Amino acid sequence: MIDADQALARLKQGNRDFVEQSQARIEIDAERRSELADTQSPFAIILGCSDSRVPAELIFHQGLGNLFVIRVAGNIVAPSQIGSIEFAAEQFGTRLVVVMGHSRCGAVDASIKQLQRPSEQRSPNLHSIVSRISPHIEPLLGGSLQDEEALLQAAVRANIDASVQQLQHGSEILEQLLKHDGLKIIGAEYDLDSGIVEFFDD
Repeated sequence: MIDADQALARLKQGNRDFVEQSQARIEIDAERRSELADTQSPFAIILGCSDSRVPAELIFHQGLGNLFVIRVAGNIVAPSQIGSIEFAAEQFGTRLVVVMGHSRCGAVDASIKQLQRPSEQRSPNLHSIVSRISPHIEPLLGGSLQDEEALLQAAVRANIDASVQQLQHGSEILEQLLKHDGLKIIGAEYDLDSGIVEFFDD
């Protein structure tokens, strides 16, 4: 298994290929399926948003078996996501975790609106997502960011940073892997317009 820095370089190159519409081959054929039938070795773990415009495998120009992808609205961190990341990091030796949010995230926007205009009619299931995002973006409200677009952009970044912090400090297993086994957990943001992924703290 490659280390975190090598995995990050591979993701960056894959994103460049995606943006430039490279014709580089992606392994999705029958031979690759056969290779992976009994085992897998994903080189990166991606916790991303469920938004249909943000499929991690395509954004990073990767084929079958390369990425362990967890998708949930707002790229939030809950016990099931932590458990999935722990599993992949331990089971496959994957040493890079990327929390990837994206521009104009609907879940983050819904959280802002909920804080500004609480709605009693909101689905309790949606509330379970919004309630995990809201505490991290609430400090931004009432501040200097009066423009809605700028507020949403800052909130998306704050939500990504919060998810990274939760993974870094909310699991004893991940903490030990960070300290002793070369695990790296970083944030990233995908731009819906350009297709470019910006990585944080690399």
